[in-house]
Amino acid sequence: MTTLDRMDMGLRALRLMEGQRMAQHLYGEVIATQVIRPGRSEEEVDNRIALIARELFGVRAGLVGRRFVRSGPNTVVGGGWPGRVIGPQDLVVLDFEPLLAPYEAGFTRTVALGDDLSGRRLLDDLAVVAAGARAAFRADGALTGRELHARVRDLAAGAGRRTGSWHCGRLTGTAPAGYAEAMRRESFIGPDNDLPLRRTLEEGWRAHWILQVSLVDECGGRAAVHAELLDLA
Repeated sequence: MTTLDRMDMGLRALRLMEGQRMAQHLYGEVIATQVIRPGRSEEEVDNRIALIARELFGVRAGLVGRRFVRSGPNTVVGGGWPGRVIGPQDLVVLDFEPLLAPYEAGFTRTVALGDDLSGRRLLDDLAVVAAGARAAFRADGALTGRELHARVRDLAAGAGRRTGSWHCGRLTGTAPAGYAEAMRRESFIGPDNDLPLRRTLEEGWRAHWILQVSLVDECGGRAAVHAELLDLA
């Protein structure tokens, strides 16, 4: 590996961390300006957040092809979902990845509106599971995707919850020539990934990961999601 290769890897990691910082800044602005309010449609909140992102970072809302706000029952819908008006007791999932796609910033947070105690308990459980997953990763330098996935499932079960996705994270920050990795089982923190998460990819780039934890509220028909960089945080 050449010195230039090592420099490129360092710059790629810095870009991922910058994307994470931008996403955290954007989330702080969204919360501070109370963009998420009952009575507003998901589309309206989408548009307002896109405008804030444009003001902060120069992101052009017209280039965003995906929605990034889901609320209530839409939090458990995969792929496309019907737009709805946000309710006073809703959980609202904010996925900023489409807005910050050039930075590959996998960043998702969930907001609980109103005084719904069950929703807030779900968010508390989500924070515990995400923190436990991060602790497991830090404690074991040879941890595989399968092992971390099992740990997340165990943590969720211990809180009386089930996870809302077949995986709990994915590869990010690969070289442009390495995007074929995105279709492989080794590209996810899932049950079929027996490789160590800390590894070098076939193209010679260091693997970087997004941790993505989703917990389902069985009674309420909704989910809460937390996603952010795993190995660079």
